[in-house]
Amino acid sequence: MTHPQHWLVKQEPSAYSWQQFLQDGRTAWTGVRNFQARKNLRTMRKGDLVLFYHSVVGKEIVGIARVHTEAYPDPTATEGEWSCVDLEPEAPLPHPVTLENIKVHPTLKEIALIRQSRLSVMPLDATAFAEIVRLGTGH
Repeated sequence: MTHPQHWLVKQEPSAYSWQQFLQDGRTAWTGVRNFQARKNLRTMRKGDLVLFYHSVVGKEIVGIARVHTEAYPDPTATEGEWSCVDLEPEAPLPHPVTLENIKVHPTLKEIALIRQSRLSVMPLDATAFAEIVRLGTGH
């Protein structure tokens, strides 16, 4: 049995917010047009845990999702071979974890969110994932 991988996805709340995601109950994570992000989508496995980050406005991790359906062709792509996955919300973070908090946290300041800030889908190691969840739940 392989352990689930951990990921972070970014979305502008004005385009698709955590609240909308909760209302929908599941969404196709479409529209990714970056080769590294596409590779990350294609590496995701059913059951992997995903942090949902509000970019541009808010700049904070607001919830945990889970990969429901592994990569398949993105129906919004008009050209090229792009992929998407289906995500389901798992739980909101009672205390959103801000970008400022991540930047100053000793074990988080080197994560991809800081090092590759333009990347929309990125891996996280289990330690960073657990620490963000700890910060976001107050445990």
